[in-house]
Amino acid sequence: MICAVCGFNNIQGEDECANCGADLRTVDIPGPSTALEDRLVRDHLDRLHGRDPILVAPETPVRTALRQMQEQRANAVLVGENGGLQGIFTERDALLKVAGKALDGVAIGDVMTRDPVVLRPDDTIAVAIHKMAVGSFRHIPLVADDGHVTGIVTAQDVMRHILALLG
Repeated sequence: MICAVCGFNNIQGEDECANCGADLRTVDIPGPSTALEDRLVRDHLDRLHGRDPILVAPETPVRTALRQMQEQRANAVLVGENGGLQGIFTERDALLKVAGKALDGVAIGDVMTRDPVVLRPDDTIAVAIHKMAVGSFRHIPLVADDGHVTGIVTAQDVMRHILALLG
């Protein structure tokens, strides 16, 4: 393992350079290989400037939530009270859980995805891409350290940001 400080060729697995004492524990951690990768691991989600999320109470009728989604051209609503998050309801939930069923008396809390994966506004775009890919998500709520909803990041927001970096 070559020391980045002095260039000494150390034995593989050493934690410290035998020549100068520099820390070698992070030498083999890969870094970004392109300018795009560098931006994705540095830029925080608060740079995406997504739209404000629609937040509804758990007892909101599904019909009302769907109407709000349609009117605001949103693909998801967040479910919670007093700024706290309890779940998310997306267009995928609408298709899989309520399409073709009677909606009378059905509350959004009955069909939402409970306890969704969340991110913080200071998480990086690379983290969001990873979470979306691993979990097959297209929407991830953003919450502050105190648990209050601050936004929502969508796959479309991420793609728009990447295209702007490439353009």
